[in-house]
Amino acid sequence: MRQDDPRPFADPTGRKLRYFVTAPSPCPYIEGQVERKAFTHLGVPASDALHTALSQYGFRRSQTIAYRPACPTCNACRSVRTPVADFEWTRRWRRILSRNAQIERTPLRNEGTREQYRLFQRYLEARHDGLGMSEMSYADYLNMVRASPVRTLIFEYREEGRLVGASLTDVMRDGFSLVYSFFDPEFSPRSVGNFIILDHIRHAHQFGLPFVYLGYWIPESPKMAYKGEFRPLEILAGDRWLPLDRD
Repeated sequence: MRQDDPRPFADPTGRKLRYFVTAPSPCPYIEGQVERKAFTHLGVPASDALHTALSQYGFRRSQTIAYRPACPTCNACRSVRTPVADFEWTRRWRRILSRNAQIERTPLRNEGTREQYRLFQRYLEARHDGLGMSEMSYADYLNMVRASPVRTLIFEYREEGRLVGASLTDVMRDGFSLVYSFFDPEFSPRSVGNFIILDHIRHAHQFGLPFVYLGYWIPESPKMAYKGEFRPLEILAGDRWLPLDRD
C-alpha cells in the first residue's frame, strides 16, 4: 500500500472500508504545495483493533476519522514511529530527563478542561500562530479531545501543581500514538516538548508496548523536522516499516 495511494483495506471484522478524499487545499507545512487527505470513519464496532491496524499502514486519527496524505504532487509527509526497546538514550536525552525530573505525569480521561485549553492557546500563539487551529474555541477544543471512538487519554504534566504540558494520546495494541501534544512556551528552554515524547517512550517501555507513533515527519518543514531526532526511527516505505537509514 503506497502512502499516497490508499487502496481498499479490510478491517479486522472482514468488512470493506469506504474511503473519501478531501478537496485540494494549501499545504500548511510546505509553501506552494497542495494538500489532500484520504480518510475513513472509525466509529464502527472493533474500532480499537481497526485503529491499530490502520496506524500500521500510516493512518492518523483526528476525532472520529482515520486519515493519511493523498497529495497529488508531493510525498513529503512520512509516517514514523520509534521502536521502544531499541531507543538510544543519548546524553542529550538524559539531560532533558534530568532537567525535567520534577515534572509529574497524570493520566486522565479525555474530557478536557479550561486550564488545558488556556495552555493550548498559549502554545499555539507561540508556535503555530496563523494556522487554522489557532482559531479554535473552547468548544472546538473539547470536541477535539472528546470525539474519539478509541481508547484515548490526556496525559497532564505538572510541576509543583502548575500545568506545563499535556498530550492527547491514543493507547493502541502495539503502542502509544501522540495525537497532539502542547506545552507552556515559558518552558521551551527546558525542551519540555521533547520531554513529553521521551516520557511516552519511557512509559511505553514500562508497559511492554513496542512502539511510539510520532505521526508524520516532514524533513522540509522546520516545525516537523524534530521528529527525525528520535533514533532509531522506523519509516513507512510502501507497506513496510524500515529503519530510517534504509529508506
